[in-house]
Amino acid sequence: MGRWEPNARGRLAEAALGLYSERGFEQTTVAEIAKRAGLTERTFFRHYADKREVLFGASELQERFVRAVADAPESAAPIDALASGLDAASEMFVDRREYARKRQAVIIANPELQERELIKLASLSAALADTLRRRGVAEPAASLTAEAGVAVFKVGFERWIAVIEERTLSQLLRESLAELKTVTAGGYRG
Repeated sequence: MGRWEPNARGRLAEAALGLYSERGFEQTTVAEIAKRAGLTERTFFRHYADKREVLFGASELQERFVRAVADAPESAAPIDALASGLDAASEMFVDRREYARKRQAVIIANPELQERELIKLASLSAALADTLRRRGVAEPAASLTAEAGVAVFKVGFERWIAVIEERTLSQLLRESLAELKTVTAGGYRG
C-alpha cells in the first residue's frame, strides 16, 4: 500500500456507511472500515477522530453555511442572509441523495448517533448566530434567525431524503424558508 491514497476520506466514509448499513453501527470496527476502504487504521484516524465522525462531515457544512451568511450583501435582512447560507449548504448534497438516505437510516437506528447529530446542529446554530451578530444583528434576533435556519435546513433535508421526493434539496430548502416566512407573517391559515 502506498503512502498516499487518493480520496482516502471519501473511501473511508463510503466503507463505513456500507458496513453500518449491513452490520449496524455498534457491530462495526474501525479496523473493518479501514480494511474495506483498502487503507490502514492509522489512515482512518488521520481523517476521523472516531467511527461516529465518519457520518458527520458537519464541519464542511458549517463552513459553507456560515461563510455564505457572512458574505451576503450588507443590506440583506438576516433571514435573506440565512437564505444565502441555505443555498450554499445545499450545494454540498448535489448528487448525494442516496448516500444521505443511507446515512440518515443509520443515524435513526442509533440513539448515540442521533445525539451526535443534535450536537452538530446546535454547533451550527451557534456559529450562525455568532456570524449574524458580527453582521450587526442584535439578540435575540440573531439566535432566533440562526435556530430558524437550522430548523429550515432540517425540515428541508428530511423532505429531500424521502423516497418519493424528486425535487432538489435547494428547492426544498427555499420552499421551507418561504413557508416559515408565511407562518411568521401571519399568512398561514392551514
